[in-house]
Amino acid sequence: MSDREPPRRRPPGPAGPARRPGRNRPGPGARPVRRPAANRSDGPRLIRLGSPRPRLRMVSLALTLVMIAFVVRLLQVQAVDAGTYAAKAEQNRYVGRTLAAERGGITDRDGVELATSVDAYDITADPTMFTREATEVGDAPEQAAALLGPIIGQDVDTVARKLRTENTRYVLLAHRRTPQVWQQIKDLKGTLGTKAETDRSTVNVLAGVLAVPASKRVYPNGDLAAGILGWVNAEGKGGGGIEQQLDKELTGKDGKIRYAQSGGRQVPTVGSTETPAVAGSDVELTIDRDIQWAAQDAITEQVKKSRADRGYVIVQDTRTGQILAMANAPGFDPNDLTQADAAAMGNAALQDAYEPGSTAKLMSMAAVLQENAATPATHVVVPNRLHRGDRLFQDDVDHKTWNLTLNGVLAMSSNIGTILATGQLGKTQKQANQVLYSYLRKFGIGSHTGLGFPGETAGILAPADKWSTSQQYTIPFGQGVSINAMQAASVYSTIANGGVRVEPTLVRGTKGPDGRFTPAAEPRKTRVVSEKTAKTLAQMLESVVDDKQGTGIRARIPGYRVAGKTGTANRVDPATGKYHGYTSSFAGFAPADKPRITVYCAIQNATKGSYFGGQICGPVFKQVMEFALKTLQVPPTGAPAARLPVEFKP
Repeated sequence: MSDREPPRRRPPGPAGPARRPGRNRPGPGARPVRRPAANRSDGPRLIRLGSPRPRLRMVSLALTLVMIAFVVRLLQVQAVDAGTYAAKAEQNRYVGRTLAAERGGITDRDGVELATSVDAYDITADPTMFTREATEVGDAPEQAAALLGPIIGQDVDTVARKLRTENTRYVLLAHRRTPQVWQQIKDLKGTLGTKAETDRSTVNVLAGVLAVPASKRVYPNGDLAAGILGWVNAEGKGGGGIEQQLDKELTGKDGKIRYAQSGGRQVPTVGSTETPAVAGSDVELTIDRDIQWAAQDAITEQVKKSRADRGYVIVQDTRTGQILAMANAPGFDPNDLTQADAAAMGNAALQDAYEPGSTAKLMSMAAVLQENAATPATHVVVPNRLHRGDRLFQDDVDHKTWNLTLNGVLAMSSNIGTILATGQLGKTQKQANQVLYSYLRKFGIGSHTGLGFPGETAGILAPADKWSTSQQYTIPFGQGVSINAMQAASVYSTIANGGVRVEPTLVRGTKGPDGRFTPAAEPRKTRVVSEKTAKTLAQMLESVVDDKQGTGIRARIPGYRVAGKTGTANRVDPATGKYHGYTSSFAGFAPADKPRITVYCAIQNATKGSYFGGQICGPVFKQVMEFALKTLQVPPTGAPAARLPVEFKP
């Protein structure tokens, strides 16, 4: 017993019924023994945690729902809408741009460049690279604009507004800037990029500025032949002249390129698709640059000296109809249209319609000779005044009665003598009018020249049955009918070419990207008068220049026989529609007995010095003709002049 633990005694408790034997242990169906309540003052209160199972169930349910959503979305992206999202990804990853075709050049007849294209860049930007998300700054467009504006010459606010454009990855900031401008932007862009790599506080706000190779039109000779060449507008299209007329041939065909990009740069390891651009064709003109320069210099100086509104000179090859020069004054520089006068931005030699005056008498004499109504020696008594219809006609100078030959009527430019001579074209004045009208039409009056030049005027020639009482007497000496300068030059080239009118041409041909030259179509030829009549008229025109009584003595060229005619006409002011000032002109060709070159000069509204054609246009004719003869190495014929009589003794 000593080895056994002594029995424990139950502590005394409150009195109560004694427990029954056998009920000391709980058994099935027994009530659990209740423990005495702990004394609250015995220690701190215990907090019993809730069961974690409900929370685990909630988290599991949420995760399950999230996974279901992901699975559904994944199925939608990869199975249901896979093609759509792939296309969007492709669109965002790949960018495309146009490859501008190089514009063809324009040269003179010897291949000297008159208009060409040089490398340039269109400065562009990707607006998505200027957002707060891309740059982590809110004013990236404004910062970039402040840097770019002065370089590209654009308003800073305008540039910033473009950089904030939404829903696009391309905006054009500046058009056709020089390589130097783009290099300046590249240098600044590179500097910012380098600094941003080492300094996290610096943002390369120019990362989204890009450049697209383009070309810029330049005119190496400044204002030389600007009226012929025209210009190219901001959209790269011809805005006037040959640039506009042959825009389709010069423009070529643009190409396209599509490539993968990242951060505004092309990814070189990813393939690209490209359709190459096809360059435009080169255009070769009939113009001789040196002769064009001489003509432009001469007419510019005379217009300034005479304080005239404008003037033009045309030089034409009498045999082929090719135009060697077509000069206007004042002109403009197509390289800088901001300084150009809108009134001068055209080709006035083709676009101005005016009354030619006495240079038109050649056509009247051609009709008289061809119809056998008179000969150069026919006597024409020219009174001081002539009453016809409702008017009293007179010549430019007051004179006593002249006893002139028909040759003398032309040499002394008599209006009265011309009226009398053309009156012999029909038995009645009405018939005479119809005959004269038919010859004017054959010479090309009232019709376009055939050049197809933008804005060219056909002039004004009313049908013979519509001529007013005064027109039937004024049209024979060049009033009451309107022409352009090219039409006037073509009349004299027709006589110089033996009576055959050759449509004038400005384009010799085109050269395609393959280098193959395609000549222009042959010009149309029309017989106007016989070769005999043309030769006789050439001799009569010599009297105008060579005879001491002629009105064109200031156009004489030592060693050469010159045929020519002066003109001084009342001028209709285009602003008021009323007569104001004069149109002064001179037309002729040389050598007179073997014609090679025609020169026509006209000056509008000379306000200083003389306004007579022989006085102010004769010297211009001489200066230009001498230069052209030497340039083309045309020798004198050496044959003596015919010297037809000017007067007769009654």
